[in-house]
Amino acid sequence: MIGKHPPRQRSLSVPRLLLLCILLASGLLPSSAHAHVGDGLTGGFLGGFAHPLFGPDHVVAMVAVGLWGAFLGAPAIWLLPIVFPLVMAFGGALGILGVPIPGIEVGIGVSAVVLGLMVALAARPPLWIAALLVGAFAIFHGHAHGAELPPGADAVAYSVGFVVATGLLHLCGIAFGLLARWPSGRIAVRAAGGAIALAGAVFLSRLI
Repeated sequence: MIGKHPPRQRSLSVPRLLLLCILLASGLLPSSAHAHVGDGLTGGFLGGFAHPLFGPDHVVAMVAVGLWGAFLGAPAIWLLPIVFPLVMAFGGALGILGVPIPGIEVGIGVSAVVLGLMVALAARPPLWIAALLVGAFAIFHGHAHGAELPPGADAVAYSVGFVVATGLLHLCGIAFGLLARWPSGRIAVRAAGGAIALAGAVFLSRLI
């Protein structure tokens, strides 16, 4: 009996995370195609938290980061979801300060296409390239959030809100991406990457 412990039900964690993500998506995602409309959002933490969740183009790109990180495994599984929010916060500061960056909407759409393709094609570049790619796209997403800071709102609380929401979306991607450890799950994860890339292409087509 010594050394034996009750088996841990680790397998339940992924389904629970997936269920949470499904409930989150079904309850918060609207039919709007653009991420940074800002209508109806309040300032402060809740406004910042809601902002990424009300934009499908933001959502798919952030989920793709988690998917790709899980697909690549350690250390990318934790590094990419850390790089994105950190750099996104910098982009958000630029947006709040009114520093212009051209092609924000295009950059967001392209991020969904590229990150989705990375997952769909099972791309495994060097870690620094993956981090650089993720960080570059994070600038566009952060700037879009920061630029729509409601007048008179608490910029710090608003920024914390959209960073936390981003982290949760990364966790959703990681939860689904962990299915890649099984052959059938690997197919599902790559298919999800393809769907994200397709969604990004649709977003871009609406900008034309």
